[in-house]
Amino acid sequence: MRKKIILRTLYTILFFFTLLAILYFNFKKEEKIVTTDTISEEIEEEKYTSSNVLKNVKYAARDTKGNQLIIEALGGEIDTSNRNIIFLTDVKALIKLTNSENILIKSNYGKYNINNYDTIFSKNVIITYLDNKITSDYLDFSLERNSLIASRDVIYTNKENILKADTITMDIKTKDIKIQMYEDKKKVNIKSN
Repeated sequence: MRKKIILRTLYTILFFFTLLAILYFNFKKEEKIVTTDTISEEIEEEKYTSSNVLKNVKYAARDTKGNQLIIEALGGEIDTSNRNIIFLTDVKALIKLTNSENILIKSNYGKYNINNYDTIFSKNVIITYLDNKITSDYLDFSLERNSLIASRDVIYTNKENILKADTITMDIKTKDIKIQMYEDKKKVNIKSN
C-alpha cells in the first residue's frame, strides 16, 4: 500500500510539472533580447525623429522685383530658439539678378532666415561677380535691403587691381560699391596688377 501511495504522489508531482511546463512554454511572454546594436539603433532612430539636423539643404526665394536667391548646403540645423533660422555648413548660394549677371557665393557656414531670406555667410567667404572676386570672413546679404556687406579681412580682386579694406558694401539693385575702413586714419590698400 505504501508503494501505491508513493507512486501516486510521484505521478501527481510529474503531472503538475508537465502541466506547468506546458503552460510556461505556451503562455510565456516574448522577451526581447537587447544587444548593444539594438540599443544604438533605437537611439539613432530617436535622434532622427526628434532631431533638427538636416542634410543636403536647398532653399530658393524670389523677391518682388524678380531677383532670385538659391542656397544649397551639405548640412543644416534648425535653431531651437527660433525655428525660422537655419544654420548651414558648406554653403553655396546663387543670386540671379533680373537686370545683371549672377553673383556666386561660397562659405564654410551660413545663417539663413526663412522668413525674409536674409543670409549671413561666414568663414572663407568667396563672392564672384563677373571678373570680380571678393574674399572675406563675413558677409551679410539681404534681398530686402538689396545689399551685400562683406567685412573682416576683405580682399577685392579683378584683372587690374587687388584691394584690401575693412568693409565692402554692394547695392545689388544699382551695383554701386562702397569701400571703407573702420578707422578714418587708415586708408584702403590698392595694388595694381
